[in-house]
Amino acid sequence: MLPQALFGVSVLFGFIAWGIVAARYIWPALRQRPLADALRPLLLLHAFRFVGLAFVIPGVVSPDLPSAFARPAAYGDLATAILALLGFATLPGKLGIILVWVFNLLGSIDLLYAFYQGNRTGLEAGQLGAAYFIPTVFVPLLLITHAIIFRLLLKHRDE
Repeated sequence: MLPQALFGVSVLFGFIAWGIVAARYIWPALRQRPLADALRPLLLLHAFRFVGLAFVIPGVVSPDLPSAFARPAAYGDLATAILALLGFATLPGKLGIILVWVFNLLGSIDLLYAFYQGNRTGLEAGQLGAAYFIPTVFVPLLLITHAIIFRLLLKHRDE
């Protein structure tokens, strides 16, 4: 099987596995909690997005990794991690909810843009080097939890 196909299968399995975890464990554990209590663990998960800086660290990724993919992915993840921590710190106040909305919009756009840039620049799985786990394991979880955060925010918007 071609490396790109294996990469796609890995991403797909990441979505399947994390989708099951989210449906069976994460959503049931969070859906009845007060909004701030439900958001906090998800925000802390996203605080680990500093890991995306690996895309700009020589030796972790191939020198051939397209910078048009690497730079926006790395710094978008860092900005998202900072917003997640700011949202965490300011919950349950109105500012906290605003920051969570901004975090969730920016973070979702960042991940979708990285997929777009990866396709646009002809990113090959081997160029990711040790950072291969980010789009195959971490990104599916992050996108799924972004969807959960949107659902929580919309569910509680009138409170």
